Amino acid sequence: QVQLVESGGGLVQAGGSLRLSCAASGRTFSTYSMGWFRRAPGNEREFVSAISQSGSSTYYAGSVKGRFTISRDNAKNTVYLQMNSLKPEDTAVYYCAATGRAYYYTDEYNYWGQGTQVTVSS
Repeated sequence: QVQLVESGGGLVQAGGSLRLSCAASGRTFSTYSMGWFRRAPGNEREFVSAISQSGSSTYYAGSVKGRFTISRDNAKNTVYLQMNSLKPEDTAVYYCAATGRAYYYTDEYNYWGQGTQVTVSS
């Protein structure tokens, strides 16, 4: 099992940037694909981005492609989400997640963090 703790959320103006971090427990972090998801008020949770175990492959939702960058540091058991050019519609609770499956199986993430709030003001 893996436990996940997100940090880095906050309030930012439109056009600004934030970097989210997700620290994972355990010695097997490098065996998990990692992903970021978000849930806006009144909406269902949606996929944002994912990264393979080694970090060599990434995947983005169309709404964030070109603005967000996912990365990981397996030595630090941490995955990051750099968010640039933020828009009010990016406002949501952002969740870090892990799966033992390939990173693009976005329905099979089964370990979740508690979430961190990101609010983008216009």
